[in-house]
Amino acid sequence: MVPSVTTANLSHIWTNITGGNYMERCTRKHWIIFCFTCLNGIRHKEIRSTVRDIEQTSREIQICLQPIHQNSCKTDTLRETTKSLFSKVKELYADLAQKIPDNQFYRFSDHWRFVTQKLAFQVGLIVYLTEERLVSREEVADSLGVKVRREEGFHMDLDDYLMGMLSLTNELSRLAMNAVTAGDYSRPIRISNFVSELDSGFRLLNLKNDALRKRFDGLKYDVKKCEEIVYDLTIRGLAGKTEAEGELGGKE
Repeated sequence: MVPSVTTANLSHIWTNITGGNYMERCTRKHWIIFCFTCLNGIRHKEIRSTVRDIEQTSREIQICLQPIHQNSCKTDTLRETTKSLFSKVKELYADLAQKIPDNQFYRFSDHWRFVTQKLAFQVGLIVYLTEERLVSREEVADSLGVKVRREEGFHMDLDDYLMGMLSLTNELSRLAMNAVTAGDYSRPIRISNFVSELDSGFRLLNLKNDALRKRFDGLKYDVKKCEEIVYDLTIRGLAGKTEAEGELGGKE
């Protein structure tokens, strides 16, 4: 059973460990090290439990977003359908923030990095589908209930935001193709313009040779895929047309 001690108690004992003979001092030190290890293990377990809840909520949000690739989906209602889920995300991040000791954010950040990136992507996708613009880092942080600046406490790293936006381009290139299937010939052009502008913005950044750089290298394939779709629509005379206009042109 884990001793009922706190970090503060252990620190107090550690500073008063000089009493007794050598063997007693060694025994006390090993006991304190054991207690510190147990406390860290409990903290890791609690953090992982909360992160799993965030991941489950993120999967539920993704289920709400999947129908966008079907022509019957109404994108203007996405905010309402996911509102309660993002409220739950805020609560979970607030709970997670309470479990992180002061000045130890980066010690544990690997636990929630990937789910934060996924949620950034999901917020970005909802904003694009409803307003056709790029979501800001501040908006994403507000949707998750976290801070933007490191000095303010539990925050969203810039790299996590950028990784989320790179995932967004991949999803939009898929949406461009499905839009053609659904008879929406104007959306792929708008998506292509958006992805190209995002690509230009990323090229202004001085990215290091890390995971973000490798993920950025894949952006060119999303740009190429969108351009090929627009090219095919253009040579067929369908660029910018509605489904009804496309069918009429085909009959002629």
